[in-house]
Amino acid sequence: ALLDQAKLALAGEQARPEEKLPPIDPEAIAVELGLDHPVKGADFGRMRRSFAFANHPDRVAPHLRQRAMIRMQVANMLIDEAKRRALAGARR
Repeated sequence: ALLDQAKLALAGEQARPEEKLPPIDPEAIAVELGLDHPVKGADFGRMRRSFAFANHPDRVAPHLRQRAMIRMQVANMLIDEAKRRALAGARR
């Protein structure tokens, strides 16, 4: 649902000719976060801060802010899910 809303919000987005837009798909963001493989003992707070430092809407060009906001939402969702899985695995 989040990804569908994001695609609608970005439908009119115009990329500059020389610019490659950062992806909004969860798989690509998971790779950027390092969540593409099982994570043991990960510092999820550090992971979240590092991603935010590079991708926060306040730190990108104005024409990329909507995309950055969506990327942050997806990243936070992925980190929260990974954290829940890590905690559930530790309880077993």
